[in-house]
Amino acid sequence: MQYTQPTIKGRGATADPPNRFDRIEFAPDGDAIDAGDVAGPRQTVYLKDHTRSIITHHDSPDVMIEASINPYRGCEHGCCYCFARPTHEYLGFSAGLDFETRIVVKTDAPELLRAELSAPKYKVEVLSISGVTDCYQPVERKLRITRGCLEVLAEFRNPVGLITKNHLVTRDADVLADLARDNLAVAVLSITTLDPALSRVMEPRASVPRDRLAAIEMLAKAGLPMGVMVAPVVPGLTDHEMPAILNAAASAGARFAGMVPLRLPYAVAPLFEDWLTRHFPDRKDKVLNRVRSLRGGKLYDASFGKRMTGEGIWADQLQTMFDLASRKAGLDQPLPPLAKDKFRRPRGPQLTLW
Repeated sequence: MQYTQPTIKGRGATADPPNRFDRIEFAPDGDAIDAGDVAGPRQTVYLKDHTRSIITHHDSPDVMIEASINPYRGCEHGCCYCFARPTHEYLGFSAGLDFETRIVVKTDAPELLRAELSAPKYKVEVLSISGVTDCYQPVERKLRITRGCLEVLAEFRNPVGLITKNHLVTRDADVLADLARDNLAVAVLSITTLDPALSRVMEPRASVPRDRLAAIEMLAKAGLPMGVMVAPVVPGLTDHEMPAILNAAASAGARFAGMVPLRLPYAVAPLFEDWLTRHFPDRKDKVLNRVRSLRGGKLYDASFGKRMTGEGIWADQLQTMFDLASRKAGLDQPLPPLAKDKFRRPRGPQLTLW
């Protein structure tokens, strides 16, 4: 798939590739519609999600997550590589600009979470916030849905882990510190690059690398166990930065680290190819060939046991680099286990209706 639209300021994608579930595809007529009109600025729209449940359970052998909470569907950060983009197709949207500009918000998430934690059948588990899209994307500053969920988890003393690219997480340092005092919380900042110019075009509305490191430092000082996720590692573009990222995170107060090579499922592959064409045409072939070497000759392999690590010589080389660099930085510790024995169902007016 080829795109001809120019880069849009503040967006990772430039177009809406076809939804793989839809038979109808919009194809602009170059004689009737100016290309600039199609690729012009698009305002973000927020849509209410009417789901009646909030906790999603996982059985994938590739992720260390029991269950997750995702306050938002779609993400305005606009990261060009985001593996979650194809999830928007389940809503009838596109993995391209729609994913960045049609944000579905679960405004009732805190209330739904309280109801599910109050249910007699609920068994205590570590809940991960941001299993798919970022829980601290820009609109969270106004809507405070993630904050509300954390307050509920603190009320019930339920363990939680979260991952984000946004400095906004520091706003909730008070609630996270309260949970951490009972060994009930851990947080991870995802850092792809330390180069602010590269970050600006690759993750246009996420916090700059400097601010992510500042978030690690602030939350670590508040008593929260902090980690760094070097993800995604883009071979031929950001892989050389891995040691520097780990060292910087360790200096900021991180205790542990993880790494995931670039993943390009479904529509993400052509979107990422287009991004390389626009921003790094001289490196495009090198990057894509390295990706293929990680994925058995393809741009993506969704097989369990391979999708999060890749395979072959380049996968082994990345893992070796990570192991050595994380050990040298003192980040080769396992993710700290969180307590499950502090859970309680508080008695109060909010439960009298149940």
